[in-house]
Amino acid sequence: MDPELAALAPYLPTLDHSDIAASRTVMGQVAAAARAAAEAVPPADGVTVTARTVTTDGASPAVPVRIYRDDATVPRPVLLYLHGGAFVLGEVALFDGICRAFVTGAGVTVVSVDYRLAPEHRYPAAVDDCYTALEWVARLGPSELGIDPDLIAVGGLSAGGGLAAALALMTRDRNGPRLAYQMLLNPVLDDRLETHSVRTLTDVPLWTSRDVAIMWDNYLGPDRSVVEPYAAPARAEDLSGLPPAFVQTSDLDPLRDEGILYALRLLQAGVPVDLHNIAGTFHSFDGFPVEIATSTVALQHAALRRAFRNHQREPR
Repeated sequence: MDPELAALAPYLPTLDHSDIAASRTVMGQVAAAARAAAEAVPPADGVTVTARTVTTDGASPAVPVRIYRDDATVPRPVLLYLHGGAFVLGEVALFDGICRAFVTGAGVTVVSVDYRLAPEHRYPAAVDDCYTALEWVARLGPSELGIDPDLIAVGGLSAGGGLAAALALMTRDRNGPRLAYQMLLNPVLDDRLETHSVRTLTDVPLWTSRDVAIMWDNYLGPDRSVVEPYAAPARAEDLSGLPPAFVQTSDLDPLRDEGILYALRLLQAGVPVDLHNIAGTFHSFDGFPVEIATSTVALQHAALRRAFRNHQREPR
């Protein structure tokens, strides 16, 4: 393990994912502390944050989002950001710093989606909410947000990475909004629990193979005899025609192998992929104030900037 991460590991919170109420209490306390810190010393990054609720057809449930923008006067690319939390935890406030950093580091507008959580709202509630937000960005983002409709990326961490991969599949199959990029960070992709990493990484920081199994039961239920690719993207048979991807995995993450295998399958389907397995790291490591996290986040920002530049040069 990276020495700086090893020094942090004993102090990391332990969440019992079988006790959702207790885990949500811990995460709520973390979010409250983050809000208090931001109120005490407001960020001086020039990023404007707006909360609103969006819908496209009036029939689907309205979806809360948080919009992060700088003061650029030209149309910006946009990243639809989907937070992590095992499909049952998390709120957009916890990922405020990450979204701000994408604005300043990658030069994008960020729309962070507060999708419905399981087990109260199992699949397909979360991915449906994310698709509603994506459609809203594509239809109204140019006029309301000043974004470039040809430069839309989806991305997220952990469960959010899985939702981003699902959105890429869904919008391809529905002939929906055209995506320029997908950013899959330690993504959740495969409910079958068959890879080497998910079977062997049983005692690692933050996220273990037991947690993965509990997560899928919460999201899909215990009966997984029939699972759609939009629920578990690794089950998709055809990955052709998807947008270029940045896939990030971690050595000590049970999700490592499914992310790597998905990246390889994307490559075999003709999809350009930037694949990075970060040595000496565990799940969600890039949210901590250590050197390896800082360098990895810079890598994410650079990849997003490069992807949008390349997309702008492509013939229409």
